[in-house]
Amino acid sequence: MIISTKPLKIADIFSINVKYLYKIPKYQREYTWSNKEWGLLFNDVVDNDREYFLGSIITVNVSKGTYNDIILEVIDGQQRITTLSILLLAIYTKLKEFKTYFNDEQTAAYVNIMNELIYKNKNEEGEYINTPRLTLQIQKENQYDYNSLLYECGLLKSCEKKNNAGNRRIYKAFNYFINSIELYINEKIKEKKVIEENLTKFKIDELFNLADLFNSAILVSIEVNNNKDAYMLFESLNNRGVPLSAIDLIKNLLIRVADADGKASDCYDEWKSIISYLGDEYSDQERFFRQYYNTYRDELNKDFIIDTKTKYPLGSLATKSTLLNIYSQLIEKNYNTFLNRIKIDAQNYALLINNTTEKNFNVTLEKPLLNLSRIGGAPSYILLLYLLRNKKDLQITDEIVADVINFLTKYFVRRNLTDFPNTRNLTKIFMDAISNIKDKKGQEIYNILTEYLKKNSSDDDTFEKALRGNVYEDNPEATRFILCYYEEKYMNTERYTDLWSRDKNNKYIWTIEHIFPEGEKIPDCWVEMIADGNKELADQYLVQYAHTFGNLTITGYNGELSNMSFDRKKNRQEKNKYIGYKNGLKLNEDVVKQDSWTIDKIQKRTDKLVKSFLEDFKL
Repeated sequence: MIISTKPLKIADIFSINVKYLYKIPKYQREYTWSNKEWGLLFNDVVDNDREYFLGSIITVNVSKGTYNDIILEVIDGQQRITTLSILLLAIYTKLKEFKTYFNDEQTAAYVNIMNELIYKNKNEEGEYINTPRLTLQIQKENQYDYNSLLYECGLLKSCEKKNNAGNRRIYKAFNYFINSIELYINEKIKEKKVIEENLTKFKIDELFNLADLFNSAILVSIEVNNNKDAYMLFESLNNRGVPLSAIDLIKNLLIRVADADGKASDCYDEWKSIISYLGDEYSDQERFFRQYYNTYRDELNKDFIIDTKTKYPLGSLATKSTLLNIYSQLIEKNYNTFLNRIKIDAQNYALLINNTTEKNFNVTLEKPLLNLSRIGGAPSYILLLYLLRNKKDLQITDEIVADVINFLTKYFVRRNLTDFPNTRNLTKIFMDAISNIKDKKGQEIYNILTEYLKKNSSDDDTFEKALRGNVYEDNPEATRFILCYYEEKYMNTERYTDLWSRDKNNKYIWTIEHIFPEGEKIPDCWVEMIADGNKELADQYLVQYAHTFGNLTITGYNGELSNMSFDRKKNRQEKNKYIGYKNGLKLNEDVVKQDSWTIDKIQKRTDKLVKSFLEDFKL
């Protein structure tokens, strides 16, 4: 039974006026979000209007009424609410640096943010103590790490800090948001050209604006009577149809406008043709419409400029919240021009996302584009749309385009591992790249693009530091790509294995294997081998080394290896076929020569692989 359903701002979720406490049940999985999800949440909120919709949470009221607290157990949405709380803590921490400069209004707002994280509550002895508004699950030390952060930020009187907290996700999320906030503020300083004497005031104002932006974001809070109702609702929500999307609304507007000319049927056929190029994935469709506008922003705005003070009357950027407004104006201005122009780019987009037919297949670009897609280079499709449409005018061949794509692949390997430049800046980077080449021709275009992108990439020292870190935990997709890229260098037509093939359930057949197992419960044989029987030391090594490149390889039948001993993993066979480390891959050549697996061997293998990767992905 649903007790209440209401859209709430984040400020209301962590209301300072009500003693809301949120508790994530012990049985819930550990906190798993990482750079990708953190970046999406942060960028979605700062790139869109206030009251941006963040999704829903499902809770059960488990209050016992002892201290008039309202204790809500989070059944669905625990990753999101944990992340938001850590983000608020990061904002609070940055504001704390400027506490002595606050005016009265800012001091009150600062205290409000603090009270969203903790509130003062009487204990059984009648003493006031700070109580965290959020209690995390106990898996992977989540609760200890979160409370430890609150203590370090001065919000709890005491808390035990577990070993290696800085290498676990709660601390990583906090540090990620600290860095994101600093980058965001520095971008604003650069954009506004703030002079030195005004820096402190500007930073304070922007930090409070940022806090307000996140506090105004919306979550739908659904409170149910008990856990059974919660899970029934969860299943129902996940099995129902989705509401009309922005793309649906654009289509509906197009048909309505065309219908006034008696051309609704023709326009609908054209629309279906365009969507067929974009495929069935909504994310691809929406991204195309955003990128199409951002690619041709200057041209598309020309017919709308009536006030010279407004350079982009349609909008400075196409985002999720501005998409519908932009395309409404384009369609209402001239729907035929809109359809004729966008169809060409939809055909080119099919090539970019590998939704090709014989008609638009390009053998020269096929492999480079596959690699770019696999490393997550979709933000660069803005640039590639422009290059493909204007190949003739720019005097560039498919070979030059392929060289650009190969460079972009290396660029995104470095970007995805270092998280620089920030995801939010990529759109502007590739839009500026287009501006840099509009009056250039041929090979010069490649030279200009590569030099420009080098200036907007992490340096070699930063990249090497990232390569030596817990790459699998921080970015499993990029890790897989790098390992496969390395292995494919040594393949030929006689010795070829498709490391990207999938089974009937769409899961990779060849998967990343942790030689020293990654599981929380380390098998005794591995405790003995890796740490001479010292369980505490083995746990420490697990956090520090299990997810580094030196401990990672590729195998098939990964589930068959799991927590086996090193010797069994190495020699594992099935039907007279090696499925362990003797599977013939180059990555495993040095591993199969070992009789044991120790930390020094992980470090040496990391050194070897990192040296190769620095060369492979040198810009």
